[in-house]
Amino acid sequence: MHPVLFKFGSFELRSYGLMLAISFILGIYIAVRRAKARNIDGDRIMDLSVVVIIASIVGARLLYVLFHLEEFAGHWTDTFNPFQSSGQVGIAGLTMLGGVVLAVISALVYLRIKKLPMLRIADIVIPVFFLGEAITRVGCYLNGCCFGTPCEHGIFCVTFPPESAAGSIFQNVPLHPAQLYSSFYALAMFVVMMVLDRRRYYDGFLFYLFFVLYGIGRLIIDFFRYYESSMVVATISGTPISLNQVISLGFIIVGIGLLVWQGRKQKAVR
Repeated sequence: MHPVLFKFGSFELRSYGLMLAISFILGIYIAVRRAKARNIDGDRIMDLSVVVIIASIVGARLLYVLFHLEEFAGHWTDTFNPFQSSGQVGIAGLTMLGGVVLAVISALVYLRIKKLPMLRIADIVIPVFFLGEAITRVGCYLNGCCFGTPCEHGIFCVTFPPESAAGSIFQNVPLHPAQLYSSFYALAMFVVMMVLDRRRYYDGFLFYLFFVLYGIGRLIIDFFRYYESSMVVATISGTPISLNQVISLGFIIVGIGLLVWQGRKQKAVR
C-alpha cells in the first residue's frame, strides 16, 4: 500500500489523486477519438467532460457528507473547502456512487440544453466510465480505502498496514481486496462494451446496458466490502445491505426497463 508516492517539502503526490487524474485524462482522450469517428465535434466531448468531472466530485462528496454528518458538525465549511479546519489540505471522503448518479443526470441535462444527440453521445462516453473506474480503484487499493470485509481463506486476502484506513479498523486481519475486485470487473465490462459497440444496435443501447452491468457488479462486490453502520440501511438474514446496494438495485431495474422498452420499440419499427 502506497498512499503517498513521493513527497517534496509540503507537497505530496498521492496515489489516489494520480490514478483519478489518469482516469480522467485517458477517458477524455478515448471519448474524443470515439466521437470524431462518429462525426461528432470533439470539443463538445471536452465541454461535457468538464461537466462530468465537476458533477462527479460534487455528487460523491455530497453523498459522503449526508451519511457522515457527525464529522462536519460545527465546521460545515469543510464540506467543500480544500483547506480543512484540521489543517489538512484536500478533500478526503467521497462516495463514488453519488458521483455516478449526479454525473449521469448532469450530463443528460447538459446534452439536452445544448440540443446534442443525447443517446448517441452517451454510448460514446459510457464505456470509458468503466475504464476510468478500473484505474481509479487501483488508487483506492494503494490508498487503503474502500476496503473489504475480513477474509478467512483465499489467495486474494490482503492485510493492510496499521496506519491505513483499513488497518486502523482491522489490525492484522486479512481482508477482501474489494478495490481490486471492482477494478477487474470494471476492466472486463469496458472490454465487453467495446466489443458490443461494434454491432451498434441502436442509440442508447450501451447507455441502458451500463445501468444493468454497473448495478450488478456493485451489488455483488459490495457484499465483500466494509461499510460503517451509517451506510447500512437494512440487514437480511444477518447480511448487511448498504445504501449503495439499494441504489445499485435501482440501477438494474431502470436499465432492464429501458432495454425492454427500447427493444419493443425497435421491434415495432421493424
